[in-house]
Amino acid sequence: LDAGNERIKRTQDMNQKRIIELQSAYDTFQAEELRLDLTRGKPSAEQLDLANDIDGILRGFYILQDGTDVRNYGGLLGIPEARRLGADLIGTDEANVMAAGNSSLTLMYQYIEHQLETWRTLGHETLKFLCPVPGYDRHFSVCEHFGIEMICVEMTETGPNMDQIEALVQRDPSIIGIWCVPKYSNPTGHTYSKETVRRFANLPNLAGNNFQIMWDNAYIVHHINDYPDKLPDLFALAKKNGAADQIAIFASTSKITMAGSGVAFMASTPNQLGRFETYLSDQTIGFDKVNQLRHVHFLKDAAGIEAHMAKHRLLIKPKFDLVLSKLATLDGRNIASWTQPNGGYFISLNTRPGLADVVVDLAAGAGVKLTPAGSTFPYGKDPLNQNIRIAPTYPSIDELDLAMDVFVTCLELATLRN
Repeated sequence: LDAGNERIKRTQDMNQKRIIELQSAYDTFQAEELRLDLTRGKPSAEQLDLANDIDGILRGFYILQDGTDVRNYGGLLGIPEARRLGADLIGTDEANVMAAGNSSLTLMYQYIEHQLETWRTLGHETLKFLCPVPGYDRHFSVCEHFGIEMICVEMTETGPNMDQIEALVQRDPSIIGIWCVPKYSNPTGHTYSKETVRRFANLPNLAGNNFQIMWDNAYIVHHINDYPDKLPDLFALAKKNGAADQIAIFASTSKITMAGSGVAFMASTPNQLGRFETYLSDQTIGFDKVNQLRHVHFLKDAAGIEAHMAKHRLLIKPKFDLVLSKLATLDGRNIASWTQPNGGYFISLNTRPGLADVVVDLAAGAGVKLTPAGSTFPYGKDPLNQNIRIAPTYPSIDELDLAMDVFVTCLELATLRN
């Protein structure tokens, strides 16, 4: 007993000594009045520079192969050339693709609003959506805006917990959809496995004819390493199961070319695209076809996209490597766990339960902004208060180096204090 008490006392003394060291480091960071931002997954200026040649690329030539003048009205589903480019990006037939404006989030919002016309006739007192967590806060915002109740589903290394999902949709007919980021998920970086995608392809048959899978493939070509994850073709599998009408796939060039002036794409069956086109026709005569054509000339095809993303990878990979090397200094100390993705824009870190908001607040106090604790869960409420999303891409490598020193200091300090 005495020996055990002595070990506890030594540990407490060591922890107290370490807390003093960390507090000193923290005070030094505060004195530097830093202003560093790790909040959102934005491309860096160097990444945006990769697409500078898109300006002026048309050289005054605005006519498509079929004679259409892209400067004029019309073409709500997008120009054929851009639909083909979107098909190359998503991996489907161009007949299944529409090309739109610069924001896939806008398309998702509009598609949910469009589907509500049907969902509200079903007679459910409350409409519900499944949300794999941790997940993408802007998906959750769309549901919250429309008053759709969100149900959390566990996210695993192979994708959402499909046993949980299948049980929920068979038990509750008021569940009318699910959000998914299937490749390099936001924020965990996990990619859905072959078995997970196979089960998703059959999910509408379990959930009913009005169930909608929102398949946000925002990071489909955003690889960090030379051996990218492979994502099975959900659309093809769902088509075999007679469920393709209930799949809506989204992607964009926003993190490929210029984030503020990209091209968004949606893929579904021609039947669903036709219905969505009718809905959109009351809002707009067409999207920016000049920008669509600029992107076609710049990216060209699947090979062009791949070559361009290889340039992004050279800029992004060192930043992810840096973050992971900083976190590795905490290995084996029961302070936190984190993902090591092969692509995407984020690293997901879990503190000990109850500490995420403490770490975020400490970091803010030392001049490093992080996404608010809880943001990766519906309604901003992480039940364990442990998940933090790290976005390495936007800062310079020197800024990121310093920001991670601050973050690791705050993480260890918060852990030892509690």
